[in-house]
Amino acid sequence: MKLSSLTLVLLALTSISCKKEPEPISQTTTEFKIDYEKFVLDNGLEVILHEDHSDPIVAVATMMHVGSNREKPGKTGFAHFFEHMSFNDSENVPVGANRKMIPEWGGSRNGGTWSDGTVYYEVVPKDAFEKILWIDSDRFGYMINTVTKEALEREKQVVKNEKRQRVDNAAYGYTDEIIRKNLYPEGHPYSWTVIGALPDLQAATIDDVKAFYHQYYGASNASLVIAGDINIEETKALVEKWFGEIPSGPEVPQLQAEPVVLEEIKSLYFEDNFAKLPELRMVIPTVEEYHQDVYALEILGQLLSGSKSAPLYNVIVEEQKLAPNIGTYQASNEIAGEFIFRVRANAGTDLDDVKTAIEEGLTKFETNGVNENDLKRIKAELETNLYQGVSTVLNKAFQLVQDNEFKGDPGFIVESAKLTEAVTAEDVMRVYNEYIKDKNYVMTSVVPKGQLDLAVTDAKIATVWLERVRYNVANEEVGQGAEAVYEKTETKQDRSEPEFGELPLFKAPVVWTSSLENGLSLFGIENNEVPLVQFDITIPGGQLLDPIGKEGVSSLLSDLMQEGTAAKTPAELEEAIGLLGASINMYSGKEDFHITGSCLTKNFEGTMALVKEMILEPRWDEKEFERLKLALETSLKGREANPNAIASNIFNKLIYGHNHRFGTLGSGTLESTQGITMKDLKSYYNNLSPKEANFHIAGAITKEQTEVVALVLNSWNGYKIAVPHYNLPINNNKGNIYFIDVPDAKQSVLQIGKLAISAKDKNANKLEFANEILGGGSSGRLFQTLRIEKGYTYGAYSGFSKSNEVAPFTVRSSVRANATLKSLEIIKEMLTNYQASFTDNEVALTKNKILKGNTRAFESLGAQLSVLRNISKYNKPDTYMVDDQEELVNMTLDDYKTTIRNYLNEEEMIYVIVGDRKTQIREIEKLGKPIIELDIYGNVVAFDRYGNLIEAPVL
Repeated sequence: MKLSSLTLVLLALTSISCKKEPEPISQTTTEFKIDYEKFVLDNGLEVILHEDHSDPIVAVATMMHVGSNREKPGKTGFAHFFEHMSFNDSENVPVGANRKMIPEWGGSRNGGTWSDGTVYYEVVPKDAFEKILWIDSDRFGYMINTVTKEALEREKQVVKNEKRQRVDNAAYGYTDEIIRKNLYPEGHPYSWTVIGALPDLQAATIDDVKAFYHQYYGASNASLVIAGDINIEETKALVEKWFGEIPSGPEVPQLQAEPVVLEEIKSLYFEDNFAKLPELRMVIPTVEEYHQDVYALEILGQLLSGSKSAPLYNVIVEEQKLAPNIGTYQASNEIAGEFIFRVRANAGTDLDDVKTAIEEGLTKFETNGVNENDLKRIKAELETNLYQGVSTVLNKAFQLVQDNEFKGDPGFIVESAKLTEAVTAEDVMRVYNEYIKDKNYVMTSVVPKGQLDLAVTDAKIATVWLERVRYNVANEEVGQGAEAVYEKTETKQDRSEPEFGELPLFKAPVVWTSSLENGLSLFGIENNEVPLVQFDITIPGGQLLDPIGKEGVSSLLSDLMQEGTAAKTPAELEEAIGLLGASINMYSGKEDFHITGSCLTKNFEGTMALVKEMILEPRWDEKEFERLKLALETSLKGREANPNAIASNIFNKLIYGHNHRFGTLGSGTLESTQGITMKDLKSYYNNLSPKEANFHIAGAITKEQTEVVALVLNSWNGYKIAVPHYNLPINNNKGNIYFIDVPDAKQSVLQIGKLAISAKDKNANKLEFANEILGGGSSGRLFQTLRIEKGYTYGAYSGFSKSNEVAPFTVRSSVRANATLKSLEIIKEMLTNYQASFTDNEVALTKNKILKGNTRAFESLGAQLSVLRNISKYNKPDTYMVDDQEELVNMTLDDYKTTIRNYLNEEEMIYVIVGDRKTQIREIEKLGKPIIELDIYGNVVAFDRYGNLIEAPVL
């Protein structure tokens, strides 16, 4: 067979070696370090470069030393808002290029703002490296003249939608505002939230934007990190070229530490419109980031609640059964820190009982002190986390840029690791006594609406600012507007768009295969970037093997099998895993049961011995079974508070129907899980067979080393299991709108789609390619129109999930309530006209995006595990990544149009909307589709003409 020129370019040859004795896995610890070179431009910009030639990609991160802590009362939320504004336009870059062109080059980009800083980052194929320096530097130094009133107003709506999605429409969303307002004195830089107050944001003017830029966006107030496949000397010259002329800006004074001291305990309550479970938080002021006591406080958090032997876990979860878990942790920022206790309790639990239980747990800790074995375990886990935290070039860039900007030392992570390792039991007890014991705190009782009796006694009502979403608000109807008129800034360097560099060759990871005598197949990819391995055992079945009427059995079994073994109590198993610095998890998916894990390579043998013990010698602990059932009930109840979860659950029920397994959530429902017994779990356990199961591993380990260690699983035996097939329903729901009422919702959650295709279908790749222009990230039409042009949402995307069963294609977004109808009209029109509007230009654009994006698609160990799972589950060849690209290159315009016509027919889709009925139902009637109203469980409900419920839900 003659290979095409593209295949010859893309194909990575697999080397074949003779059999030889495997080298033993090294037990020595390599000293952790990150190599880098640092220099400073004349304008004060500090630059850090890190060479990494593992993949033909480059990560660029620019960190500004300005967060919400630089704002003033009345101007809150401005740092975050400015981050949004910075992604719009700049003088020498085409309008909208940042959000649209970077994905089209095969890259990804984003930004983030927190209390202390703002970061902008991109990861691109190597050939677009200089283009990223051009676009990144132009945003940094030459964006302010391009800001228009229209752009300002449009971005205000986007930020408002982000707040509605993350705060107003989310359970416990206001808790951060309550805590900050009461923990920090008025005017303290942390006394307001990062996203700020919407009235402040709405009042922002162009003059405010310009003043903020000129004060904080100078080169001397930033750090730039470039990590990846670069040449140091060449990169220095490019950085000087593109960033060297950016003005230094005024000196920004360093903030001094401002820790706070509370004069009294403050106890507050809040009735949450979305919450279904009561939650208690206690926040104690502590120390700022990089303070010498931070490391001991972080370990203290783990000791108090981070294991089954931890005192707070013992009292709250095991003894008193008040909650499924508890979190305690140190949260440090630049000028102050907090130690936080957080408990989301079981439904109906009195938070007075939770508070008392926390006090009992702390007394137990004071009595027993620090267990040295627990301290050793936590340090082992932190060592593994250290390597996982720098396992990609972007993660390395983040670490280097943050430590440089806030500590002045890009390599401080090495010192941080040493300081953590040096923490003693005495240090932990000292910081507990100094910062936690008998100290005042802010306590919040957030309870479901109408359940004030669950709040801590004598708590005072908390005040928050609540937005009222209204119709026909003039300043919320925004548009693109005309481009700004300005005199372009003169520069010595030509700031025209640079050419692409040399096209990087796609390098498919080399896959090896093997098998064990018991039928278990092995698939691996060797990757020596960091001394880690990640693994996954995939066993066919999953949710499909759940007994009818007891959906959730496989999910519950996966939880129970992690709670000890025949020879180890749950606490002993957890300790054994922790002492290896490993993680081992189990979960049941729709079609498979998974056993996953990660560890340092030196600890792989010990980790696999524990995996074998967990598989072959389950404990069947009745006490843990009852605890897990209660935790599952709490989790399922909590999902009822999440509009996105409600939409997803009902969408799946509608498209798959009542008789198909996928019509029910994998973890079950409150009804289906009620009658599950230990006998059900033991019966399902017999389905866990190595026959047709697959072991996948990626990391710093050879095929030969893996084969030797994996032999420990040879004693695992079983029979081939027949996985049932369920018939798909006839699509009788097509064309309908299903509306679920969540009173006073500030946003409407939209989920629109239909059953589309199986991952084994010959057209599966074609559908994935055909969706790219419609909903593939920030350059997709959905995002560009609904967010960038209209400001209706924080994000809008489309796509389909992969499975052997036919999977749905969905369009997803959360839009502001008073833009629900307009958003639906846009989506409907976009879907209806997608085939006709797809041209040869979209064909070329799709090819470019995906081909170049693949250069960075397989960098992480997790991504490489996904490659192996695709090969084993869908019977793909080792070269499928190259084959897929060949298919993409050969797709014609007619192929795209045929695919869109066959799978994306709008008339066959259903519309699920979760929002405020009172304001929305009459509006969406204008879409002209039949409307069926459901409750949050999917039961049909009816209302009279006054909006009163007249028909009780029928199961």
